[in-house]
Amino acid sequence: MEGQKLKQTVKERILDTALDLFQQKGYHGVSVDEIVDVAKTSKGGFYHNFKSKDALLYEIHDIFISHVLAETKIACKTHSNPIDQLCAMLYAFTNVFDVYNRHITVFYDESAYLQPDYKANIKQKRTEYRRLIEGVIEEGKQSGHFRSEISTRITTMAIIGMVNWTYKWYWRNGELSMEQITLYFNDMILRGIVTEQGFNESFAKQYIQSKVV
Repeated sequence: MEGQKLKQTVKERILDTALDLFQQKGYHGVSVDEIVDVAKTSKGGFYHNFKSKDALLYEIHDIFISHVLAETKIACKTHSNPIDQLCAMLYAFTNVFDVYNRHITVFYDESAYLQPDYKANIKQKRTEYRRLIEGVIEEGKQSGHFRSEISTRITTMAIIGMVNWTYKWYWRNGELSMEQITLYFNDMILRGIVTEQGFNESFAKQYIQSKVV
């Protein structure tokens, strides 16, 4: 692990070290001095990459949010069917909990300490992400794949809330992989929102695992 850290750039070492320390001690329990000491760099190296500890916390938040937003946009553009789009978006969303698990843990545990300007930037990206899901659900309602009577906003928030909580219980070396967990999510979500037409298409594509209701 130590050899791996030495191959990283100074910025990467600082980020990696801060993630570990923030998880262990909390944001306010860690000083810049401690970060640079453990990362084996200098204060000059720190402030060359981050103007403050707040900026470092923001960077941790922004990395995974920007990643999932970019992957979600790709999922939307790659598919035209709203069922395919929604399932691909869910895979992009859940995959980030595997790739950026530490970032997400710090985000949810320490986000209250973000400065207002940083919070506004994060909120803007989260809103953009929510609207992408809302757009797909609305399109599915119009195309007859999703039930017309469901609330687009409530359905979207239910999906986001369910997946967001994954960080509390997901274990990379656990019984199920994130891909297998996502299959469960797809099955549960689609069963709740699809029409008969949508159900048949979802089952044919194995997004829904059985015809048992």
